[in-house]
Amino acid sequence: MKTLVLSASAAVLSLGMIGSAAAADGAALFKSKTCFSCHGQDANTPIMPMYPKLAGQSADYALNQMKDIKSGARNNGQTAAMKGIMAMVSDDEMKAIAEWLSTL
Repeated sequence: MKTLVLSASAAVLSLGMIGSAAAADGAALFKSKTCFSCHGQDANTPIMPMYPKLAGQSADYALNQMKDIKSGARNNGQTAAMKGIMAMVSDDEMKAIAEWLSTL
């Protein structure tokens, strides 16, 4: 019984660490997926005033925006350039980026 409880506890702790790692990877993904090119290194100083400041956005909101751009559900002049970039970003990567943005 003790072994079962210890195993379950270890599994729960591991899942928590995976979530933390994903959020930490969000910063690296923001850079490697070239998000910073338009939205700024700090996600708060976009290169053009019409581009959104992403820092501090709700993780759910940011994730939904990225998914909508990728799927084409959100389709306007500002999303045209992002659609090609989002094609190279997986759902897990979008989630990690969104979680990281929400911490800024």
